[in-house]
Amino acid sequence: VQLQASGGGLVQAGGSLRLSCAASGRTSSIYAMGWFRQAPGKEREFVAALSWTSGSTYYADSVKGRFTISRDNAKKTVYLQMNSLKPEDTAVYYCAAGPIAVLTAAAYDYWGQGTLVTVSS
Repeated sequence: VQLQASGGGLVQAGGSLRLSCAASGRTSSIYAMGWFRQAPGKEREFVAALSWTSGSTYYADSVKGRFTISRDNAKKTVYLQMNSLKPEDTAVYYCAAGPIAVLTAAAYDYWGQGTLVTVSS
C-alpha cells in the first residue's frame, strides 16, 4: 500500500486548508485511515481517524469542531478539512492506514510522506 499526501501550505490564522491522502496498491487490506501531525521538537500526535467500514470518525480534542475527516470510496482517498486554523496547528501532517481506526500511531501499518502545514499569526 502506498499513501500520497498533499494539500499542505502556508495559511494565516483563521484560514482553511484541505489535505488529501490517496491510497494505492493493495487497498483491500485497509480498514481505517488517519491523520497524525508532528510539530518541531514534539512527539507525533493523533489528529483524526476514520473507519473505512463503518464511516465512524474520531478526533483529537484539540481539533474537534474545526477539522473534519472524510473519504471518497471510489478514489480511495481520505481528506482532512481544516478550518479556523491556529498557529499551534503548524506541523508536518502524516496520513496513515491500517486495520482499525485508533488513536495510536503504532497500530497503523502504512504511512504517507507527510505534508507541511504552516499557520502564521
